[in-house]
Amino acid sequence: MSWEPEIEELHRRRAMAAEMGGAERVARQRDAGKLTIRDRVAAICDPGTFDEVGSVSGVGQYDEQGRLVGLTPANLVCGIAQVDGRACVISGDDFTVRGGSAEATIPAKRDFAERIAIELRLPHIRLVDGMGGGGSVKSIEIKGRTLIPALHGWEAVVEHLAIAPSVALALGSVAGIGAARVATSHYSVIVADTAQMMIAGPALVDQASLGDVTKEELGHARIHTANGAIDDMVASEVEAFARAKRFLSYLPQNVDSPPPRSPSTDDPSRRDQQLISIVPRDARRVYKMREIINSIVDADSFFEIGKGWGRSIITGFVRFDGWPVAIFAEDPYVYGGAWTASASRKVTRFIDLASMFHMPLLHLEDCPGFLIGKQSEEDATIRFGSTALAALGQSRSPFCCVVVRKAFGVAGAANQKPGSVHFRYAWPSADWGSLPIEGGLEVAYRAELSPFEGDALKAEIEVIRGRLNGFRSPFRSAEVFEIEEVIDPRDTRAVMCRWANLVAPVRPVGPTSWTYRP
Repeated sequence: MSWEPEIEELHRRRAMAAEMGGAERVARQRDAGKLTIRDRVAAICDPGTFDEVGSVSGVGQYDEQGRLVGLTPANLVCGIAQVDGRACVISGDDFTVRGGSAEATIPAKRDFAERIAIELRLPHIRLVDGMGGGGSVKSIEIKGRTLIPALHGWEAVVEHLAIAPSVALALGSVAGIGAARVATSHYSVIVADTAQMMIAGPALVDQASLGDVTKEELGHARIHTANGAIDDMVASEVEAFARAKRFLSYLPQNVDSPPPRSPSTDDPSRRDQQLISIVPRDARRVYKMREIINSIVDADSFFEIGKGWGRSIITGFVRFDGWPVAIFAEDPYVYGGAWTASASRKVTRFIDLASMFHMPLLHLEDCPGFLIGKQSEEDATIRFGSTALAALGQSRSPFCCVVVRKAFGVAGAANQKPGSVHFRYAWPSADWGSLPIEGGLEVAYRAELSPFEGDALKAEIEVIRGRLNGFRSPFRSAEVFEIEEVIDPRDTRAVMCRWANLVAPVRPVGPTSWTYRP
């Protein structure tokens, strides 16, 4: 006798599970503009590579003879697949089964997905489309008790952050523990209009007398990509999958290896003539830092992260001669590039990410300092700014800085990684000091200016300013080796490609002495 009947039963159960929450709920999901979990898995994984784990888990319905007549599948699908040729753990909520509620998930299944990613040291992509896990009010009567809040298995989610890349995609309405799962990642994306993220939904907000609001008013993508809770917003689920793949392409499989080099057909010695004039001579005029970035890096390699928040700082991944590099730069269009509290938090998180996965760090600097003023003080800018500078000093990644224009004040000191020896370059447009001459002249020369008034005062200020400007050239600093080298802006790509090749062999591998905080 063979075991053919049991194999047929296995196929029957798998077919039941593949129906998810049933035809009506599947149609409702698609009518809402969302893919089902199985559509999503098929879209993000390399064809035919998804090896599902727990394919027949769920709640069975049996007749009086003990025969299975129905199966409500667990509302979490998980397994291991190839994603652009690399092994990844994939887990995703099935919103067609009880709204993807974590309460309805078989706990061991989610815990398996988190822990197998740790055990095999694999990246984990979470396809999040579910609500909280504390249960409904009705569950109090069903269980005969209330439940004290607990984060069972959360230690695995946190532990994985220090081991391998973690990506979370918010693909529907996520709240409570679902929202925490999105935020507790190295990179997160939300789909505009069809996804929202919130701590609690509209009903609870209304019950707490905090207003009658919609899901969009609470958790639209615009809100959470402007406050930094989620990194990036996309227009469709397909775009979310593409961004997840591209993010992972810059990173190693885990902390035990360096980021991989990609083939490059872009000439390392390529020169862009526009760079000689892209920075205006008038320091009050702005220019587009992203144009500089795209000009000097490998063609089409700039992958910006967190564009919607901390906007005075640009962060992202690039490649030089195929080598992945983490880059941050000030944006003169936003507060002149000054570091705000939000921008400082963004820099800290980005440096920690680069250090965790051994990516060299490049700073293209045009920093007038920390943003000043009453609001800046109320936002504790100095606290968050000091944290960012500490993160830079603690980073084990190779570091380089190119001073494009300004480097002033405490924040301007981010041209150096404390305690290390590294290359620093300056463009001829570079200008630095503890305070800008424009802002500190009248204070520093108060005694000399006290005899003057009106037009005479203005004239004397101009005389002093002219005298001081004679000392502002970066060549003066280069004479005493206070800046290592002044370069032609058109040579920046060649210099950075040589640097990337130099530091590639000395990138540290292995875990860091601290764990990553989301």
